[in-house]
Amino acid sequence: MLSRRALETLTAAITGAFGVAVVVSSLDNGIGWSSAGVESGTFPFMTGLIITAGSLYNLVRGWLRGGEIAVRAVEFRRTLALFLPAAIFVAVIPLIGMYVASAGYLLVSLRLQSRLSLVRSALIAVVSSVALYVVFERTFQVALPHGLLGAMLDL
Repeated sequence: MLSRRALETLTAAITGAFGVAVVVSSLDNGIGWSSAGVESGTFPFMTGLIITAGSLYNLVRGWLRGGEIAVRAVEFRRTLALFLPAAIFVAVIPLIGMYVASAGYLLVSLRLQSRLSLVRSALIAVVSSVALYVVFERTFQVALPHGLLGAMLDL
């Protein structure tokens, strides 16, 4: 079970870290005025400050609100059942490429979450990956990541 306070704190920390990263990187580009006008880091710097300030506001507000239960164990498991396969899918794209990763993701998702038969899940996964290949690689001539597997197969 996760409390509302824990979720608010986690969200504020993530968005705050993003805001701080924007501020720090914009300092490298320069903020303020130069002889040519506003320097390129000024707008991202101001945006990062707004994001950081909003994160601090949400952190304080989350702590003052209380700690009632926001997510129960059953709801958390359902969320993880959707998030973990998607995170694994994104993580393996550099290794096995978009097409193989898409087929694997669809196969597992259709089989385990939608409870389709193995044959039907595999058929949908293969047809979808082939369709991705035809649409992007052949029709639009946009190469999606082939990953290390594609490099080994010289694709």
